[in-house]
Amino acid sequence: MAEPRERADVVFFARVGAIDRLATQRLERALPDGLSATGLAVLSRLALGGEAPTPQQLARALQLSKPAMTHTLQRLAGAGLVAIAGDPADRRRKRVALTAAGAAALTAAAARVRPRLDEVRAAFDAAQFEAALPLLERLSAWLAAHP
Repeated sequence: MAEPRERADVVFFARVGAIDRLATQRLERALPDGLSATGLAVLSRLALGGEAPTPQQLARALQLSKPAMTHTLQRLAGAGLVAIAGDPADRRRKRVALTAAGAAALTAAAARVRPRLDEVRAAFDAAQFEAALPLLERLSAWLAAHP
């Protein structure tokens, strides 16, 4: 039997974890002060438009825990980047909306992040990314279905 460090599945998950940490660090170095990768993801999600989501809907969409989403939303609201208001249809729920300042922050963050993404795109061609997608998509779906 192979040692745990030699098993392909163990190495795969270790590499995915390392890539996630490195990519997040790289992204956050490019972001304006006070905006995290999670905050950027929330702003990006809100920019898609449609009905203002609840914090729980955002947490589910971004695969975050409710406490992590609450913390992120508090920071974004404190910076004036999102507005959190009661749901008129159900007073027990809150709805989250992107503010004008949040839209401006998203635009500025995208301009700062784009050169870093372009560097990655220059280092690897589209076919390499496309070849990795089927396994990642199947694994993601399986993990979501088997929490």
